[in-house]
Amino acid sequence: MGDDRGLVLVVEDEPAIAELERMYLADAGFGVHVERDGSRALESVSRLRPAAIVLDIGVPGMDGVEVCRRLRARGDWTPVVFVTARDDEVDRILGLELGADDYVTKPFSPRELVARIRGLIRRAAGSPGAEARRIGPVSLDPARRRVEAGGARVELTATEFDLLEHLMSQPGRVFTREQLLSSVWGVADYSSSRTVDVHVAQLRTKLGDASWIIRTARGVGYSAAGADD
Repeated sequence: MGDDRGLVLVVEDEPAIAELERMYLADAGFGVHVERDGSRALESVSRLRPAAIVLDIGVPGMDGVEVCRRLRARGDWTPVVFVTARDDEVDRILGLELGADDYVTKPFSPRELVARIRGLIRRAAGSPGAEARRIGPVSLDPARRRVEAGGARVELTATEFDLLEHLMSQPGRVFTREQLLSSVWGVADYSSSRTVDVHVAQLRTKLGDASWIIRTARGVGYSAAGADD
């Protein structure tokens, strides 16, 4: 199959894993380019402009965390899925705080990885017919994937945008962490509910003085401010 779904950059230094990811992504219709070194991967992002990046944390040259940090620092918000052999929550949270959109731990299901990449790319493309939303000083335009707070542009990862859009879609309604994982991430692994907390914290930081529009329902989940707030 061709690259009609876009190009995915796979950054993985283990040949067997890289080939497995390449094969499943290609079978799903993606173009695939593989790099085994972090420094070369960073150059390839500028040259190839991939639709998404599958980024192993432990690649040589420049590790995946540093690759992601440099991408975000230069304003590149290409969706990133971290892959690692470590199941350390500290590593996971650090990756998300640096701007990763998702996180999978080896061994993982190649089909699940493909599904997550497909969902990220689809959501990052925007929804032409979706309704623009505003709560207080925050406006959200789904078609252009654009968020402004007090008239200033707010740069969000694809997942941060989807989370904010979902909360703003029903102002005042409290969503549990499990509901948000299912609706935004498309996963039912509720053991990773800490992921939601990290993304909400990142959203609040980026929204600055407008962070009050995201409310915490202690012991339950989160909501966007309603009309009466």
